[in-house]
Amino acid sequence: MSPTRRTREEPGAPDPDDIGTVVDIDVEDEMQGAFLEYAYSVIYSRALPDARDGLKPVQRRIVYQMADMGLRPDRPHVKSARIVGEVMGKLHPHGDGAIYDALVRLAQPFTMRLPLVDGHGNFGNLDAGPAAARYTEARPSPAAPLLTASLDEDVVGTVDNYDGSLQQPEVLPAAFPNLLVNGASGIAVGMATSMPPHNLGEVVAAARHLVRHPRASLAELARFVPGPDFPTGGIVVGLDGVREAYETGRGSFRVRARVEVEAVTARRKGLVVTELPYGVGPERLVERISEAVKSRKVDGIAALQDLSDGRQGLRVVVELKSGFDPDAVLAQLYRLTPLEESFNVNNVALVDGRPRTLGLRELLEVYVGFRLDVVRRRTAHRLAVAEHELHLVEGLLVAVLDIDEVIQVIRSSDDAGTARERLMSVFDLTQVQAEHILEMRLRRLTRFSTLELEQRRDELTERIGRLRELLGSEDALRGTVADELDAVAAEHGTPRRTVLLEGDVPAQRGRAAAADLEVPDTPCRVLLGATGLLARTADDSALVRPQGPRERSRHDVLRAAVTTTSRAHVGVVTSTGRCVRLPVVDLPALPPTAAPVSLSGGVSVSESAGLAAGEHVVGLVPLADGAGLALATARGVVKRVVPDVPPGREEWEVVRLGDGDEVVAAFACGDDDELVLVSDDASLLRFPSSAVRPQGRGAGGMAGIRLAAGARLLTAVAVPAGAEGHVVATAAGPSGALPGSPATSVKVSDLALYPGKGRGTGGVRSHRFLKGEDVLVGAWVGPGPALASGATGTAVAMPEPDPRRDASGTRPGGTVVLLGGVPS
Repeated sequence: MSPTRRTREEPGAPDPDDIGTVVDIDVEDEMQGAFLEYAYSVIYSRALPDARDGLKPVQRRIVYQMADMGLRPDRPHVKSARIVGEVMGKLHPHGDGAIYDALVRLAQPFTMRLPLVDGHGNFGNLDAGPAAARYTEARPSPAAPLLTASLDEDVVGTVDNYDGSLQQPEVLPAAFPNLLVNGASGIAVGMATSMPPHNLGEVVAAARHLVRHPRASLAELARFVPGPDFPTGGIVVGLDGVREAYETGRGSFRVRARVEVEAVTARRKGLVVTELPYGVGPERLVERISEAVKSRKVDGIAALQDLSDGRQGLRVVVELKSGFDPDAVLAQLYRLTPLEESFNVNNVALVDGRPRTLGLRELLEVYVGFRLDVVRRRTAHRLAVAEHELHLVEGLLVAVLDIDEVIQVIRSSDDAGTARERLMSVFDLTQVQAEHILEMRLRRLTRFSTLELEQRRDELTERIGRLRELLGSEDALRGTVADELDAVAAEHGTPRRTVLLEGDVPAQRGRAAAADLEVPDTPCRVLLGATGLLARTADDSALVRPQGPRERSRHDVLRAAVTTTSRAHVGVVTSTGRCVRLPVVDLPALPPTAAPVSLSGGVSVSESAGLAAGEHVVGLVPLADGAGLALATARGVVKRVVPDVPPGREEWEVVRLGDGDEVVAAFACGDDDELVLVSDDASLLRFPSSAVRPQGRGAGGMAGIRLAAGARLLTAVAVPAGAEGHVVATAAGPSGALPGSPATSVKVSDLALYPGKGRGTGGVRSHRFLKGEDVLVGAWVGPGPALASGATGTAVAMPEPDPRRDASGTRPGGTVVLLGGVPS
């Protein structure tokens, strides 16, 4: 290529005579160099996140600048334009539009699994952009300070800003694995990144396991992180692509919308969409469905409405024409519209300044190594600060012991330098100690007492010992990192939103679809968790019992387990006395594991049963031929229902309730079982189930336990005759507390301690109340050990069984709002 002549100013400070010099250059070399420089800038300064804090440069600068401006989650919002201006003027010399777009993304709850910005105003939705920066306000979210904590303790390196006038962190300390939790997307030159978000509690559990076991395999870590968890929910269908992505960093899987068949009018059914695949908005969905209907690719749709709003969330209703099968229409929509989308995983991130494709283990390994370095540097900084302060305190102790002579030495010196030298000579002080004494005001020096200084010296000495011990022990350092991660998950963790389904599940649903599924009719168990999640196991093997609170994952406190088959049905009994039929094959299957059972991938039983306002689920029962059903109500009524399941009906009544009464427990019951009833005044009654004769579905039952005035039944259960190892777990609290308030004391005792009595009697006391307690707020009876959890499903350790039947409870080791166990 021939040289081209052009005029340019040479860099630096050229001679004035050389300005405007014509330089001969080769266009090919110039373009190649410019392109490589542009590509380098895009890859390292714009498009790819750092594997350590999971942030792109503009995102990092936004989070850092908000902290530097003094913005906090508990302080008022400020104009977004002010934040954008500060970031652009000090750290990010690009257009304000790019900075504001990044700020908006950090604030969108449908984009980020754990938002880093708390936005006030119109920050857009999946179908429309946000308002201008001058109209919106922002501040850090509660999770944002976790990324910038300890920045002033020399935990990360710093780099110059664009003009060298300021310093900025090269990476944020990141107290949680932000890249895995919030995911990332970006297009660079010659490469791109696309990472799905995950559940904070699951990712932290995997990171803690890797901290404790540095050689943990991918299979071990995948037990804690079974799959992505999108902020918009949805259903991941088929986990082979997820496993491939976790192994190689690249993979693909399908995300399906959550769709229910409902009666939208008196004569017509409809498909109601309540969750969409990640990144799909309702307007886009409606547009695509309308196009499919107009082009006659989809038949059977009579009307289409988008009823989504800020109060009830997403709700798109597809009204069907009479005579059309909802399952067949839904199958067409899954195939032709965004009701089902593919998510392509490409885990590309910067590691040591270089782009790399990382699997799950590599991502966690990079973060854990970085976090260990952060804690190590923070500890070293705190040790240096403590040693420096101790050095000054020791100097003050010397000065205070002879304060008059110190003052005399200072007053008799000609200048500060002389005073410093004389203090160092007379009192054997270092230069730092002497300078500190000279710089202090006399009134401060005289206020120090020897006792106060000695106490401070002892505190610093003890602190220095702990810090040195931490720095000198790799195990202690890893323990600190694990504990800090656990605290983050406990404070900011939320339940899983995305359901994970193993295998290629057909789009059809309901009873007709279940018969066509290519799934063998094998034994399995249907599990109901205390947090309302429903799932099935892969087989009917015994459930693994947790050995300690640290080994329990979230949602492992179970209320019921029913042994059945994958092509059968189970019944969900509600507080109003309804029994709803559910096909087992429609429930998500838990992968085989040797760990304690976890329902994190289950579905909500409330949604599956279609509960009305104020209605809740009280039990899970088998619907096999001859299966016995028993239930109990709040007024102490018990009933055994004749085992005749109405053919062809999806729901039916199982008891006639009196005014103001409700069902509190439902369970399978045989003729040889014992019934155990527990009331909120701590009375427990056990008697043979044969004392209750079976009745038809329309009967109202018979007296089970005699309740005191104002008391109500809490729970009831059937215990197999001669069963051993069953325990009674109770939780007490004040009657004036709000529903769902944590218990103030808990107690576990052996069921064998309670004598049997006759039906209709008052029972015996099972829990002696402490001061301030007057009711039981929870009770559970079943095979030990008894388990407890907080409101979000976090496991809480329970005390050992008390040998006394009517003893008082003990203070729990955490916030207990739910009791349960691992049923036999």
